[in-house]
Amino acid sequence: MPTIEDLTPQAGRTDAAGLRACGAGLLVRYAVDPAQPWWRRTACVEALAGRVPQDGLGALLDCVRDTGDSGTVRKALLVLLADRTELLPWLQHEDRLREEAYGLPQAVLRTRAALGDRTAAAGLATLAFSHWSTDRAVGEAGLDALADRYGTDAVLGELDGGRPEDRAVAVRVRHRAGGDVTGALADPDPQVAHLAQSLLTCPDRVRAYLAGAPTADARLWAAYALHRLTGDTAETRAVYEALGRPRVEVAGLDEEVRRAVVHEYGDGCEKQSDPRWRIEALCTEPPQPPDEERQLALATAALAAAGLVPRPALSCGEVHRQGGGTYHVIRYGGGAGREVEISTLGRFAGSHDEDPAARAALEGAGFRWIDEDTGSVRVTGLGVYYFGSRTPLDVRTLLFYWQD
Repeated sequence: MPTIEDLTPQAGRTDAAGLRACGAGLLVRYAVDPAQPWWRRTACVEALAGRVPQDGLGALLDCVRDTGDSGTVRKALLVLLADRTELLPWLQHEDRLREEAYGLPQAVLRTRAALGDRTAAAGLATLAFSHWSTDRAVGEAGLDALADRYGTDAVLGELDGGRPEDRAVAVRVRHRAGGDVTGALADPDPQVAHLAQSLLTCPDRVRAYLAGAPTADARLWAAYALHRLTGDTAETRAVYEALGRPRVEVAGLDEEVRRAVVHEYGDGCEKQSDPRWRIEALCTEPPQPPDEERQLALATAALAAAGLVPRPALSCGEVHRQGGGTYHVIRYGGGAGREVEISTLGRFAGSHDEDPAARAALEGAGFRWIDEDTGSVRVTGLGVYYFGSRTPLDVRTLLFYWQD
């Protein structure tokens, strides 16, 4: 008979079927033993699904309540023990949502929903409103479970409706019940309006709403939804023109840089973004994309003519050895040397280390140097994902963007 160690020799190598054949009492002993590695303990917890022994229940409950124990093991235990009502008072304590173990507050809310705790609705609404898909999935599943158990009115009664996330729940449950959510296009929070437009499926209903939409933003969201549903820009452009070509004005953002930014990020921006960026991206002409190979050859030749000894250009992904983005790097000079960045979004060049010789060479070749004044302009109202953040970025980051 293989031992638990034989069945779980290392992380990622688990004989799940073999573990399920082991006695439940033995699995409990390994699951709660802090001397065992977290991955072995987690595998043993998972192998206990549907067969928690009564004489081992107390040890498992003590383990999940131990805030100093492995968060991964405790999350697995919350799944295993999701039907244990005696856990509910501990789960409802405010300290649970302050726990630092990754994903544990989410797991607590999921378990509270499974136990029918309606007071978890506010926390679940916050998760359902998250930018992170894993959090949204937990929040939405928990709210749906509560709604199935008590009805949507009872769930909504737990929310005061004053938060955008509460209004987003109302939109979701109305849609889930087959109701019309076009009215939420007028919600003052862009994320709620964005959710509403993403749920619309009938172009004619959107057109009917558009005719009497109460605010300019509501008309923009309706126009955006129509474009998503039909692929036809004409109706969207008609709204754009009728509203006077609305856009987010940004001090210091000139038209050349604006066009590059709008058409790279506008249509795919984060859901909290001002809808004007999306509509501008759909209704204005994009800039002519540069011939990257020719652009890099031109920049390399200009640096060489200035005696700066350039080396072959590298993409930003090659430089960072992962990911990608919107620029290439040309290193030059002897030794450690210096480097310039050439954007793929237009004739833009720049460097973190200002070098007058490189700047003069590239400007002489027709490039536009992005200096500190221009590069530091923050493009407000436009959310772009950047290393976990979705806040508005500055021009330099947008023109010379890299993400791993």
